Amino acid sequence: MPRPSGRIGRPPSTSRPQILEAARAILDRDGWEKLTVRRLAAELGVGATTLYHHVRDKDDLLIQLLDHYADRLPRPELPADPRERIITAATVMHDSLAAWPQAVEVLTADDLLGESALWMVETMVGGALDCGLGAEQAVELYRNIWYYTVGEILIRVRAGRRAEEDRPRYRDTVFARLDAARYPSLAAVGERWPELAARDTYARGLRAFVDGLLAQESK
Repeated sequence: MPRPSGRIGRPPSTSRPQILEAARAILDRDGWEKLTVRRLAAELGVGATTLYHHVRDKDDLLIQLLDHYADRLPRPELPADPRERIITAATVMHDSLAAWPQAVEVLTADDLLGESALWMVETMVGGALDCGLGAEQAVELYRNIWYYTVGEILIRVRAGRRAEEDRPRYRDTVFARLDAARYPSLAAVGERWPELAARDTYARGLRAFVDGLLAQESK
């Protein structure tokens, strides 16, 4: 007797952890632009209407995904000194995003931010206020740290991808043809540029950056 065609039994069930795990797999593999509710539903083998019981739309899905990630990050004990609180929160933000750089692409697209990560922003803005800055200057300080952090991560990630693909660097060609008479400083660095550019200077740069912003804004 031939077996009946089509799905038999109960339809597959979904839970929030299953949804977020599948969503992250798509995001990591194909990028956030390709992550849609319909594609996620197909990946899970359910109808899109089933997922709408858990997420409102793509933005809500991305926020939940970011929130789920941030919620599992360890929170360090914050120092009493407000400047050090800023440094600590910024370092956690950097390290957590560097561990999952795909999240940076999502955050820079529309400034999506889940509630679980707001403690970092609160700490940096609050630290700036405690250092004597006004509300406007405190937000500006946070935004400048954000731009510095995101830029550092994106540059390193994309440079790493290019290196993995073993693609030639235009930079190397430029340095090989440098005219020492026109560019004496760069020519003096010469072949050491790739080595120097690859160094991890985020922590030192962050401290100098924060000190400079606090000194400038507190005048």
